[in-house]
Amino acid sequence: MQNDLSRFKPGAKRRTHLLLTAMLWTVIGLLLLAKATYRIVHVPEYQIVIIITALTLGTLKSIFVLDRSARKSIERILDFKDGTCLGAVYSVKTWLLVLCMMGMGMILRTSSLPLSLLCFIYFTIGWALLFSSRLAWQMWIRKK
Repeated sequence: MQNDLSRFKPGAKRRTHLLLTAMLWTVIGLLLLAKATYRIVHVPEYQIVIIITALTLGTLKSIFVLDRSARKSIERILDFKDGTCLGAVYSVKTWLLVLCMMGMGMILRTSSLPLSLLCFIYFTIGWALLFSSRLAWQMWIRKK
């Protein structure tokens, strides 16, 4: 029975897992940056200050926080055997964290935070994710 069900498992090579993780971080980062860009036009004052500060803090968050997480994820993927399920690209703990972050995003979207602060948060997190995605892209390229 187990063997019969395994043929439905969306298994993939390690390189595909690396591509998936790189794309997830990149796409989510770009979506957050797009949200911030769309909203920042409605904040006429301090736009440049918000953007420069957010990009600076996002870079620091990327280097000192997210890069560590990205490296762990990459090492985990490199330990996979080819044919591992695509859903295993992240651990259960990480998937739960992703769900929590999605929930926080919904709360932020409906909050009464000032638009300038919301833009700042979106720019910071979006840039940090996009910048840290470079590690998965580099490993994906190396594994050709």
